Amino acid sequence: MSTEMLYPVLALVGWTFVMWAWMYATRIPAMRKAQIDVDELSRTGAKLELPAEVARVADNYNHLHEQPTVFYALVIVSALFGVGDSLQVVLAWSYVGLRVVHSLIQATRNIILVRFSVFAAASVVLFVLFLRTALAVL
Repeated sequence: MSTEMLYPVLALVGWTFVMWAWMYATRIPAMRKAQIDVDELSRTGAKLELPAEVARVADNYNHLHEQPTVFYALVIVSALFGVGDSLQVVLAWSYVGLRVVHSLIQATRNIILVRFSVFAAASVVLFVLFLRTALAVL
């Protein structure tokens, strides 16, 4: 097994927890400031309305549970089948780096075109990881 491929997985999981902490560090004070009654939200099913700078952090935390799940699966398959050459490891770290940059863009200024460009670059890296893994395994 190519365990070096697993380090980027741990890094992205760690980053997800950073965003989790950031989300609660912004969300809880914002809810208190707005005097939001969570019991009322539960009863009525009303939408939680928070300032954009708070909502963006939560949105990014949710995004880290979407496409990165494909990354996790690919890296684990790569590791199990020994597809862990230096290029594959660089691609995995590149994906993680791009996702961190994506998070920082979304959670701060949220410049959509820049954020989309970083997301697209990460998607291309993920696709190359997929192709290299599939070709090696099949």
